[in-house]
Amino acid sequence: MSAVFVVPVGEAPSGGHVYDERLAGALASAGRPLRTVAVPGGWPRPDAAARARLDAVLAELPDGSTVLLDGLVACGVPEVVVPHTGRLRTVVLVHLPLADETGLAPDAARDLAEREGRVLRAAARVVATSAAAAADVAARHGVHGVHAVPPGVDPAPPARGTDGASHLLCVASLTPRKGHETLLDALALVRGPAWSCECVGPLGAAGRVAELRARAGSLPVRFVGARTGPDLRAAYDAADLVVLPSRAETYGMVVTEALARAVPVVATSVGGVPEALGRDPHGRRPGLLVPPQDPAALGDALRRWLTDASLRERLRDAARLRRRNLAGWEEAARAMAAVLNREVAR
Repeated sequence: MSAVFVVPVGEAPSGGHVYDERLAGALASAGRPLRTVAVPGGWPRPDAAARARLDAVLAELPDGSTVLLDGLVACGVPEVVVPHTGRLRTVVLVHLPLADETGLAPDAARDLAEREGRVLRAAARVVATSAAAAADVAARHGVHGVHAVPPGVDPAPPARGTDGASHLLCVASLTPRKGHETLLDALALVRGPAWSCECVGPLGAAGRVAELRARAGSLPVRFVGARTGPDLRAAYDAADLVVLPSRAETYGMVVTEALARAVPVVATSVGGVPEALGRDPHGRRPGLLVPPQDPAALGDALRRWLTDASLRERLRDAARLRRRNLAGWEEAARAMAAVLNREVAR
């Protein structure tokens, strides 16, 4: 019997939506299909109609069914999910702990954390997208044996870049968690060689875009909005360096998408990002890691990249070698299938 995968309706490109879609496809190719059910709503705080829709989806499943729930849908509504955990084999996939979204009021963060904990402790299995995220979820919610299923990455040709140094690319939605303020403040500190930076990702609220553009001032930074398909591939192909200045990440799929094209990365050392960056067979990182919310450290890393040709060559060489041993989606599918099959056999 195939399992059911309950996911949020995707209105804008995001790593979570890509993970869900690519994982479902890889599981189907591996002979472990999931029937995907997309539930509309303002998750993780849906209205009554969305909660009723999710409850109906779960109620329609026969007793003993295995259901994989995207944590964005499941973790904010324990009053809907927990009553079904006694008769369904529920596996919850945590892309990002709900309380880790930047900008939440303290009371809202505490409420979301409490709700998430109730759901995860009631679930039969919990999955996170990196070993670091799995350990964090287990510790913060008292859940034993959280499984790590990192995302895969699709093969891609090496990027052609521009001049090998000056074109920087940041692929991230313009939410506070992604750290664009830190990036702009860091870029303002960079002096010397010319550079340009393209920020690709959903723009969100108009006020947010205006604020970031005002902060950028006369810096050669462009906010171009969401890109998918050929347009996103073209953005990566033109990049000399990918920058990810996030305040929090459970993995950082942008990192492996860059490395699949042999593009080095400068990123913050949060969550699973060091796992995603990894090392080449010689133990070298194909990029630089800096503390989060530290414009001086990020600016120094970018300055070193722009001014030190030998550093650039070392990082590019490490990225070329790291590219060869990146995990594909078939590996993610095998790991998730092992979790689901273990649950079916319980």
